Amino acid sequence: MSKKTERQFRVALIGTDSFRAQEIKDLLAGRKFPIKSMEFYDPEVAEEYSKLTEFRDEPKVIHHPYPELLEELDLVFLAADKESNRKFGRLAREKGFKAIDLEESFSDQPDVPLVVAGVNDEVLEREEVLLVSNPHPVTIFLSHVLAAVSSVFRVKKALAVVLQPVSAYANAGIEELAEQSYALLSSSSLSHKIFADQIAFNFLPEVEKADRDGFSASERQIIQEVRRVLKSDFDFSLSLVQAPVFHVYSLVIYLELAKDTGLEQLGQVFRQKDIFQFHPPGAPRQISNIRAAGQEKIFIGHLKKDQSLPGSFWLYVAADNLTIGSALNALELARKLVGLA
Repeated sequence: MSKKTERQFRVALIGTDSFRAQEIKDLLAGRKFPIKSMEFYDPEVAEEYSKLTEFRDEPKVIHHPYPELLEELDLVFLAADKESNRKFGRLAREKGFKAIDLEESFSDQPDVPLVVAGVNDEVLEREEVLLVSNPHPVTIFLSHVLAAVSSVFRVKKALAVVLQPVSAYANAGIEELAEQSYALLSSSSLSHKIFADQIAFNFLPEVEKADRDGFSASERQIIQEVRRVLKSDFDFSLSLVQAPVFHVYSLVIYLELAKDTGLEQLGQVFRQKDIFQFHPPGAPRQISNIRAAGQEKIFIGHLKKDQSLPGSFWLYVAADNLTIGSALNALELARKLVGLA
């Protein structure tokens, strides 16, 4: 009997410079994803052969994404600017490919599924889906944590303080933190373009322009995304704080459960899920941003039972915004869209 031949797919990446684009490219190159061809496109490319990259140790030309070039593709990752992503994403049905938006360009579009793999990916099985949105990294982290807890306990309330890395603002954010840190340590003059105030060795509680209630657009986006993914009825809110770190989100989460339980019982929820790296209270090695950087797990630790209110707990989460917070979720969505999972 001859060995069954695995189907291979024609894949493309539109937008090649962002951190998320680079991470998904590296993930596709290193993982056993059956690729027949891999094409790269960038809206900023004006002349052929003016921009190059490499994939699986082979040189690749980055082309301008003319719509006719997208025909006969199976899967397209969108990692360009919002306008370009929306333009090419909406071509999925016309050109016959399936698309995954990596840059939250469709997060406010109710007709485009917003999916966290392993939490609400059943929406991809109900009907044919051609375009799907990869959520904000914090949405991915919170959805996994809250879905795991909700599967065992009824949650009454969940609140989170999110410490955001400067990589949320791509290379510009990283360069500003690095330059300011060097300037302060060498007693040089300080400048800033991305952040409203000094970010080196400092925390900024207002990361963006606030609305009349004090919330930023990013905070509103994440809150709505989490509610949309979980479809839950418990109270939920969060606050973003800009932290002076390069990568990895940290979250301090408060949970209020309908019924009281113990630390061990709540901790068991996280032990049973492969996506979590759980560090129980008293563990000799606790979690930190450095340990979570580049990893493919959501690190959970510093679990505390609040005796002032029955059923109340605190926990600390650290997770990489480029791996588990973006590319790994997108890869799982890709596998489901093309029928590999």
